[in-house]
Amino acid sequence: MSGDETVQLHALVDGQVQGVGYRFFVKNAADTLALTGWVRNKWDGRVEVLAEGSRDAVEQLLQKLRRGPSSAFVSDIQLDWNPASGAYTRFNIAPSE
Repeated sequence: MSGDETVQLHALVDGQVQGVGYRFFVKNAADTLALTGWVRNKWDGRVEVLAEGSRDAVEQLLQKLRRGPSSAFVSDIQLDWNPASGAYTRFNIAPSE
């Protein structure tokens, strides 16, 4: 797999990730990396991320997801890699589930 292929990452981030600016942190990182998709809070306290772009850029985002903003604590991330759908034109903060 080459670093310039277009991929989709679906991630469920667990830990202290709500109420600490995590979604805004993710949106800023995704915008900086020119990714498309969305981030939202889930009812169970996790944050869900769906990001599409070049594999290199998405892997950079994944490293940022693992770290989070300074006020967050990430304990686990469940990942799924898929082919990009091309359905998104920008990266948004979606309504909470």
